Amino acid sequence: MNVVADSFSWPFRGEWKSRWIPGALAVLLLPIAFIPLLGYAIAATRQAELDSASGPPRWVLSGRLLIDGLCATGVVSLFTAPFAFLLNPLAGWLLEAHLWHVADAPVSQLYAHTVALFLLALPWGLLLLIHMPHATARFAHSKRPVDLFDLTASIKAVRRDFTTWNLAAAAIVTGWAIGLACVGLLCAGLVPGVFYAILVSAHASAALHRQGSNAPAR
Repeated sequence: MNVVADSFSWPFRGEWKSRWIPGALAVLLLPIAFIPLLGYAIAATRQAELDSASGPPRWVLSGRLLIDGLCATGVVSLFTAPFAFLLNPLAGWLLEAHLWHVADAPVSQLYAHTVALFLLALPWGLLLLIHMPHATARFAHSKRPVDLFDLTASIKAVRRDFTTWNLAAAAIVTGWAIGLACVGLLCAGLVPGVFYAILVSAHASAALHRQGSNAPAR
């Protein structure tokens, strides 16, 4: 699907330099700019749905941006909370199971929490990958928060057009892999890499809407 393949070049279309400077700054200041950054991700998805040829949208600090960011923060928090609550109990169970022999108790606890984190990361990532692309595309189009939280609609959309979702998911995963790999490059870093991954994800999510995969289930 050419539309999804274009996701990798879309972050560099149009007046992309003026979009990247505030975007990289938002990633750098992530603890205090998390909501505006997610709001911009929604705005980028909306822009890609309407006119993907013009590249990412310009940054406009508005009520719409903050509302979109709050809604996106809410859905990410909602789907992350169960796994966060399971982390300590799972780590405790692994520690009591004596799966490894380490004399130092703090090191054992570190190992247990690390293994628990990796075990939970897989289902958490899969859940977000199934839900967020379709949910983001629906919300960007309708501006209704309920569309962002409708997991059932996302599952139905994936079943309805699995091939399109699979290609979009592949673009998103690859975009994040490229973005995170930038930390090892001499002339790049994690900050622009994360912003690149956000833009790739926005364009790939928008492709789901353009393919008609987000029509309301009847």
